[in-house]
Amino acid sequence: MNNLSIIGSDKAANGLNKQPINVGISACLIGNKVRYNAGHTQSRLCLDLLSKCFTFTRFCPEAAADLGILRPTMRLTVDSTSPRLVFSSDESFDLTSELVKGLQKHSEIGHLDGYILMKNSPSCGLDRVKVYQAKGHPHPLRTAGVFARALKKHYPLMPIEEEGRLQDDTLFDNFLLRVYAYSNFKKEVLERPSLHHLMVFHSSYKYLLMAHNQDKARALGRLLGTYDGGSLETLIDDYFRAFIEAISKPASRKNHTNALFHILGYLKHNLSPIARDHIVIKIHNYNKGLTPLTTPLTLLKHYLMQHGTDYIKEQRYLEPYPEKINPMAQYL
Repeated sequence: MNNLSIIGSDKAANGLNKQPINVGISACLIGNKVRYNAGHTQSRLCLDLLSKCFTFTRFCPEAAADLGILRPTMRLTVDSTSPRLVFSSDESFDLTSELVKGLQKHSEIGHLDGYILMKNSPSCGLDRVKVYQAKGHPHPLRTAGVFARALKKHYPLMPIEEEGRLQDDTLFDNFLLRVYAYSNFKKEVLERPSLHHLMVFHSSYKYLLMAHNQDKARALGRLLGTYDGGSLETLIDDYFRAFIEAISKPASRKNHTNALFHILGYLKHNLSPIARDHIVIKIHNYNKGLTPLTTPLTLLKHYLMQHGTDYIKEQRYLEPYPEKINPMAQYL
């Protein structure tokens, strides 16, 4: 197999984005036959849906480490400091450093906006990968695979998820949201750093932050509000870390409800009592779990298009990513 089948890019299928969203992916998920048995674990979710919005960069750390395509199975074993990677049939040879070197061959990684990994893999598994004791007995410890652990260490803010977890509607939505937010921050702030651009970015994410974590949203506002003209680089770095942390977990129904009511407040002088009461009922029904989030959100967007200010129309909470790429969104 030539190198391009292991490390390469697949352009987004239909050009939904004017600027590409670049996402790394375990090569086996995209259909490359790089597993130990020369097989793959092709993901229809990635190929049929996510390829419409992402430009994929495929990578296989085992292949990049020259371990061969047909190779013995591997597993993690207990070590005094951290699990080490070995062949299941021969634990005498430590493969850990070879897999970490694979990260160094992944030259495009710094330009990525996210990463999708193969679950349960001793190299790529993001979490809860099995670890074994002597003689093959399972250990209670569960951990990340060697490559995944190195990836998280070098790029702690990058959105990373396992393909298997993306089958969950809420986790799928949160991953898309984080990838687009990460990409937006890089393009709008990191590529042209200024206090103005940082403030504009924060303003556009105000209600999305409110829906995810109100305490952290307020803390980010204070961080910007107390800036005294010191190091702009430090401010941007501190903001980016806190922002990613704030959106790292899916928003709760309670916080979504609070954000929806705040947005409704921008329409209080433009709606008839009947229209307003109708939206209020839909928000309460969402809060009770009777209707999906898209029901009150669609109503709000309809009226905001007619009566909303530029400020509220530009809130990314209303569309954190192109909604046409997520057929699951109606169930959130």
